[in-house]
Amino acid sequence: MRRPSAPADAPCLAAVMQASPSEIYLIDAATLRFVDVNAAARANLQYDAASLAALTPFALAPQLSRQQFDALLAGLGHDIGDQVSLHTEQRRRDGTLYPLTLRLLRTSRDGQPLILAVGEDMSAPQASAAALEQVQTRFNAIVSNTPGLVYQFRLHGDGAVSFPYLSDGCQALLGLTAAQLQQQPELFLQLILADDRKGYLDSMQASKAALWSWNWEGRIWVDAWKDVKWINLRSTPRACGDAVQWEGIMTNISESKLEQLEVKQSRARLAELTAHIDRVKEQERTRIAREIHDDLGGNLSAIKMALAMLAKRLPPDGALHDKAAYVDELVDRTIDAVHRISLDLRPSMLDLGIVAALEWQSKEFETQAGLPCHFVSNRKEIDLDLDQATALFRIFQEALTNIAKHAHASRVTVRLARLRHHISLKITDNGGGIWQADRAKPKSFGIRGMAERANALGGTLTLGHAAGGGTVVTIKIKLATPRETIIAAAAAAPAGRTAPQT
Repeated sequence: MRRPSAPADAPCLAAVMQASPSEIYLIDAATLRFVDVNAAARANLQYDAASLAALTPFALAPQLSRQQFDALLAGLGHDIGDQVSLHTEQRRRDGTLYPLTLRLLRTSRDGQPLILAVGEDMSAPQASAAALEQVQTRFNAIVSNTPGLVYQFRLHGDGAVSFPYLSDGCQALLGLTAAQLQQQPELFLQLILADDRKGYLDSMQASKAALWSWNWEGRIWVDAWKDVKWINLRSTPRACGDAVQWEGIMTNISESKLEQLEVKQSRARLAELTAHIDRVKEQERTRIAREIHDDLGGNLSAIKMALAMLAKRLPPDGALHDKAAYVDELVDRTIDAVHRISLDLRPSMLDLGIVAALEWQSKEFETQAGLPCHFVSNRKEIDLDLDQATALFRIFQEALTNIAKHAHASRVTVRLARLRHHISLKITDNGGGIWQADRAKPKSFGIRGMAERANALGGTLTLGHAAGGGTVVTIKIKLATPRETIIAAAAAAPAGRTAPQT
């Protein structure tokens, strides 16, 4: 809104300039009278708009002469952005003076030449110093209550290091006073355990090269307490000439690190126990399958032969022969059931190798589920020990079961590949796909069991979305290198014998 004292057609400052904290003046280039003055200037000068409209810059700045001002304007170009600076003192209405820096530039409005002057009150640094002191006080309060060491670390161009700043948490964390570490900054590297120093130096160089945040954790030996601590270092670098300086914080993470290690060891023991249970379960399945096949199968075969002999000696009675035929058929169904149960417990196809076993299972799935299942292998035979082959086969069975139950697919593709360092089994369907929520279901044990079996083999299991829809299950099992095979053979060889040379 235009001020009442200004003519209706008089130029005025834009709203953003009116609200600026800097002093802004709009001056008529011909008369050098104030056309408009923003609120910050009026407040500092203690004049209202009507009073300022009757004044010129010389009335406010007694040290400034018209000759000096004209000489200054003579050096002011007419291009956009051209400006000159002027340092002077302005007098408020109450007679007090304050230092002011003015930046002058030319402008115009409706053909009227104008001068725009932007002023900065140079007495503000005193207020800035007070504000800086308040900020420093708050910083000191924050640092003193920070559970760690706030620091500045500098790596100079010649490789020397220094600590320009160390908070009071230095001694509590490192067992050294800030003065000791600043006098001998190389002591910090000596605190780091020998096994962790390379990681520390490598991460420092990587952060320096990319000027990216430095995040490192490792162990230090604190001689003051004869103890090892885990510390975490997080900082941000910036270039300082030929040096790089980091500002950040170090914290003691010993407790959380030990908890992580304990959880990791617990998980490893649990995974080992799970793998052992799976092996024992497979061994028990094999034993039961063998007993069912040998004992029950043998007994049923003997019953069938005895029944055939008895049927030949029956009198010519139709009812008796029908009963004998029924019993014979019942024995046949029982033999089929024994055969099926034995195969479910342990497929005999595993004895022919993993390729034959997976191909057989693919055909069985195709018959039972009524879904086309295309199996491809890049090798006719792939050598795997019995435990690995059995575990891979079980993962495959579970994957096919999940597809049959949940995928709503119309096609399944299975690819088995023997690569240089690992075996890959990829099972792809064109169903509805699997989502993260499906994996997180409370009783989703199938996928978890598959993953645990893969981990027990030293491999990985990943789930992804197939191109065009559906799910891809990928199992990768690392193969033992020739060197590992030789070492394993040597370890298994009886005392006094050596592994064969290759």
